[in-house]
Amino acid sequence: MTHPGLTDRFGRVHRDLRISLTDRCSLRCTYCMPAEGVQWLQRDTMLTTDEIVRVARVAVDMGINEIRLTGGEPLLRADVVDVVDRLSNLRGPAGHPELSVTTNALRLPALADKLHDAGLKRVNVSLDTLRRDRFIELTRRDKLTETLAGIAAAEAAGLTPIKINAVAMRGVNDDEVVDLTQFCVDRSYQMRFIEQMPLDPGHTWDRKEMVTGEEILAQLTQRWTLTERGDRGAAPAQVWDIDGGPSSVGVIASVTAPFCGTCDRVRLTADGQLRACLFARQESDIRGLLRDGSDDEALADAIAACLQLKRPGHDIDNPDFLQPDRPMSAIGG
Repeated sequence: MTHPGLTDRFGRVHRDLRISLTDRCSLRCTYCMPAEGVQWLQRDTMLTTDEIVRVARVAVDMGINEIRLTGGEPLLRADVVDVVDRLSNLRGPAGHPELSVTTNALRLPALADKLHDAGLKRVNVSLDTLRRDRFIELTRRDKLTETLAGIAAAEAAGLTPIKINAVAMRGVNDDEVVDLTQFCVDRSYQMRFIEQMPLDPGHTWDRKEMVTGEEILAQLTQRWTLTERGDRGAAPAQVWDIDGGPSSVGVIASVTAPFCGTCDRVRLTADGQLRACLFARQESDIRGLLRDGSDDEALADAIAACLQLKRPGHDIDNPDFLQPDRPMSAIGG
């Protein structure tokens, strides 16, 4: 049974906790971070592993049944295997939470087997291009070969199904929609395209320049027959079977076809702030409660109170919309 505190004012029940382990990253993707001068979180503000596990335990006791580790690049955290081990052993009303990670895959050759043994179930890998020159331009690092090796290591370790996430960007990689999908079809990965959202560090996002979900589907239907799957529930991606399956492709149209009405996610930043929405401009200070001696009931109350601040939607189309002050790397994906 789910704790009533996980239900917001609009009846949405929250079962998915995203935990950012660090704001650091080994890449510098243009739509996420500036090339230089990143203002990193102060280390003494970062949650310790004990603090992360405590918040997660309270949330799981309330009914959270899925935990996604994010960043920055979560695998840069030195004790990430221990974090996974401890989180995977939590147990709530729905049993052990399903544990996954969103990663750039660079550390997976060294960590995939250890993460699997610790209880990690699957990985989502960010891969916006298959071209080395474009990868360098997008990430400001020459790491495509290492990324592909990391994906292969995850597959070998059994961290499946593997989902590949790509942000489609006009004039940048929108000519690779079919190529990226074919890459996944050939390897039984699940391709997911994401509309670019207003979370860039320079606050230069322009809706008119965004590649829409409809445009992505238009390219895909020139190559394959797509059959839309039924109700996606709280999942962010609408999924289509490719030529009758088993391969599939998903589109996360966060801007043009928002799924706010079924959102079941809440986010904990690496410095202990709880966010009810990716685009929230309000945060709840969980770190303060953890460090002032508050009991678990107070933590549960704070989680419940945070969810009551959640708006019906992200309001990107509202003329008064303001982009969050934090970039994506500091919020956690």
